[in-house]
Amino acid sequence: MNVEEQINNYIASRPEPKRSDMQELHRRILQVSPVSKLWFVDGKNSDGKTVSNPNIGYGFYTINYADGTSRAFYQIGLSANTTGISVYILGFKDKTHLAKTYGEKLGKASVTGYCIKFKRLKDINVDILEAAIKDGFEAQDEKVS
Repeated sequence: MNVEEQINNYIASRPEPKRSDMQELHRRILQVSPVSKLWFVDGKNSDGKTVSNPNIGYGFYTINYADGTSRAFYQIGLSANTTGISVYILGFKDKTHLAKTYGEKLGKASVTGYCIKFKRLKDINVDILEAAIKDGFEAQDEKVS
């Protein structure tokens, strides 16, 4: 199964209304960056044990570690969680950027250094979320060490 099929199956397996919200977010993210690399992370470790929620990823981001190693990862992530949806925006050097720039404008969402969590799309300003996602794609040159 290819990545697009994994993504479609993952979204289709979500109960409504989460499924429709995730389909809409997937569509919008692809509009923002139509040629970005797609990822699907099933949330399982090398032993097959579930360690996180599955994630859809968009773009390409390199995480550079202090020990000199690096790891390829997605730049924007989308995941269903127990209470709603999480959008991950990786790559900002300033861990307060998301909250300071978009937090109060988003509506009913919690914002951390790299994650925007909300229950339903109708609870937030989707245009502001889309602006944060665009900002995240543009931050791809801000490699984090």
